[in-house]
Amino acid sequence: MFVADDLGVDFLNSIATPVDVAVDWIADGEGLLRWLEQSGLMSAEALNTVRAQALPGELDAVAGQARALREWFRDFINRHIGQALSRKAFGELTPLNQILARDEQFQQVALVDGALALESHRRWRSAESLLLPIARTLAETVCSADFSFVKHCEGAGCTLLFMDKTNRRARRWCSMAVCGNRAKQAAHRARAAKG
Repeated sequence: MFVADDLGVDFLNSIATPVDVAVDWIADGEGLLRWLEQSGLMSAEALNTVRAQALPGELDAVAGQARALREWFRDFINRHIGQALSRKAFGELTPLNQILARDEQFQQVALVDGALALESHRRWRSAESLLLPIARTLAETVCSADFSFVKHCEGAGCTLLFMDKTNRRARRWCSMAVCGNRAKQAAHRARAAKG
């Protein structure tokens, strides 16, 4: 469910009710690993490293922390949705900054396609390090997204959010193929019932 045009907002959509029943894509540790891979935040190799090092139940515990981070970010978004972030929002970012402070990221010069390039790497020393790429994505959203363009899908019962990047800021649905189509069908049925 990557429909938000912003990966931080897509993280919020990792629990959603796209069609009648709520689905939590990070309900457990394996779900978190799948979400991280599908989002492109982590490679399969890095995920396998963390999976191999994790103690029994550790990935599920980290998935719980990711869900708590997601709900903290949902509250943050809901407090600021529809408006540009002000300096006052900085005081609310302590939970995010605490996670970011744990990072063990480093850079190295590498040979990429025959040329020298600076590459970022991260030490994956614990299952909790899975929260770092998520926290960085949320921080990028906070620092670069205009919250006045974050919207709730207008689809009946849909809980997805998205960043409206259309020219006229007229986007109404998470997906035209799903919620937009349902709205058009409902409007058509309403017109047919009147006629």
